[in-house]
Amino acid sequence: MKNRLYLDIHAIQVLPPSNVNRDEFGNPKSALYGGVNRSRVSSQSWKRAIREYFYENSEIQNLGVRTLKLPDYIADKMLEIDSSIPREEAIKKAGKVLKSAGISTKLKDVDDEGEKALVLESLFFISDKQALELAQAAVKGDVAKPDIIDSIKNNMSIDIALFGRMVASSKNLNVEASCQVAHAISTHEVNSEVDYFTAVDEYTKDQGAAMIGNSNFNASTLYRYSNIAIHDLFEKIHDKETLINSIKLFIKAFCLSMPSGKISSYANQTLPSFLSIDIRSDRPMNLVSAFEEPVVSNSGYTNKSIVKLCDEHKKFNKFYDKPLLSSFISFDDIDCLNEFGDEADNLNNLAENVANFLKDNLGD
Repeated sequence: MKNRLYLDIHAIQVLPPSNVNRDEFGNPKSALYGGVNRSRVSSQSWKRAIREYFYENSEIQNLGVRTLKLPDYIADKMLEIDSSIPREEAIKKAGKVLKSAGISTKLKDVDDEGEKALVLESLFFISDKQALELAQAAVKGDVAKPDIIDSIKNNMSIDIALFGRMVASSKNLNVEASCQVAHAISTHEVNSEVDYFTAVDEYTKDQGAAMIGNSNFNASTLYRYSNIAIHDLFEKIHDKETLINSIKLFIKAFCLSMPSGKISSYANQTLPSFLSIDIRSDRPMNLVSAFEEPVVSNSGYTNKSIVKLCDEHKKFNKFYDKPLLSSFISFDDIDCLNEFGDEADNLNNLAENVANFLKDNLGD
């Protein structure tokens, strides 16, 4: 394998009137870029959607859970090992195991009756196998600090390896992310609109509105980008087949996932109209600069956005090393698309193109 391999994934995706990712005022998130206001969907929002896709569509059992109630999570696994342990005792033992690793816990009120629960100071990201190892240690009463820390570092799930873990109270448990996800932004100027709505009382059938409200929304054509440091992910996973399957899963999740904000109201169930993947040996390359000058159109933004992305890809390949692999899928046949390498028939074939490259270029 080359010393470094990076996977870049670019997408152009249309969102109809929707509000998939709200700010603190309930408005669609936005960003000022290239002197105009853009629609924005945060990286955190789409990473959560990608992880949900993992849960629902992957056969991988060892996935991560982010929770404040880690003592309860470990206690549940302890009771699966030995159901005779009283639950309160299991939670206390779980707390001791976590304390040994430098993870702070506290008692917190959970209802108006004064009942308290042992919770963490902040959310913790842990894999299923890591939690199981902590549960086994707690059952045995083995709380030696080095062993506990090793249990939390080993058996890393694919989502922790990809998206990382930050633990302020115990920095030696931090995991640097192998994947970076950009905030998706519109390729053109966007301004939010307001949907004024009313509702009637269906029981009394009184005339007039029983409720009046406003809902903010916008519509946009988004540029989405993410990358994976393949060499770094390989160091975390250590297994070539698992690595390749994980990257295939990520490609599908990136394409098929959707943040769920107000999705019942807007049914914004779209997919990318264009998806391109490069594998590079120099560094990852975000092509958002293609849209610093916003697309202007009275007849749709998608194809014009793809052409601008194509032009930017061509410019980058003149200045820097060309990709080792380029492949794409597109709804429309546009003249410039050969710039993105070989066209795949569908998403599965695109993921297989990447898998075949990695089989040939990754060491064991």
